[in-house]
Amino acid sequence: MYLNYSYWFFKSALSPNVCDEIIATGKKYKSKKAVTGDSKKASSKVQKLRKSNVAWLNDRWIYNYIQPYVHMANKNAGWNYQWDLSEFCQFTKYSKGQFYGWHCDSWTKPYGDNDSNKNGKIRKLSVTVSLSDPKDYKGGELEFKSIDGHTGKLRNTICKEILPRGSIVVFPSHIWHRVKPVKKGTRYSLVVWNLGWPFK
Repeated sequence: MYLNYSYWFFKSALSPNVCDEIIATGKKYKSKKAVTGDSKKASSKVQKLRKSNVAWLNDRWIYNYIQPYVHMANKNAGWNYQWDLSEFCQFTKYSKGQFYGWHCDSWTKPYGDNDSNKNGKIRKLSVTVSLSDPKDYKGGELEFKSIDGHTGKLRNTICKEILPRGSIVVFPSHIWHRVKPVKKGTRYSLVVWNLGWPFK
């Protein structure tokens, strides 16, 4: 699928105070080692793909900040995906040497019966929010892999637009992306997946 825009961004959309509040909230929850969508993978295999610490947030006030930007990006980028549900927010801490290799957020099948209100739905739009000041860390770049609509060739794009603190990047969940290793300091981010019924 060719897209005019692989992602849509909002520079410094959230204030430093809001970023601080989200970080403080995230630190109140129990942090765990991050896993991948296929949690049956051996721990050693997961660690080769992903190293970070995450906590899960479901605070309504956070969604109130984020969801309007999802709607705006969906419209402005011309994706016009139908969605009606956001999953728990993933609060992620990347320390020195931590990363998340190439992956996409969508899966081959919709959520199953064990997922109640998510049953039958798929991830359509992903959101990443930069909570840290870029002066507080080095590395940890968000990078996308997409197909050039003119040449048909794969291209990698570093998402520099997410660097200013409080910036929000929205992208279709089938787009491949990664977070490169953090070289120094700590990078905090918030990820939210937004769901809808499968494409028809």
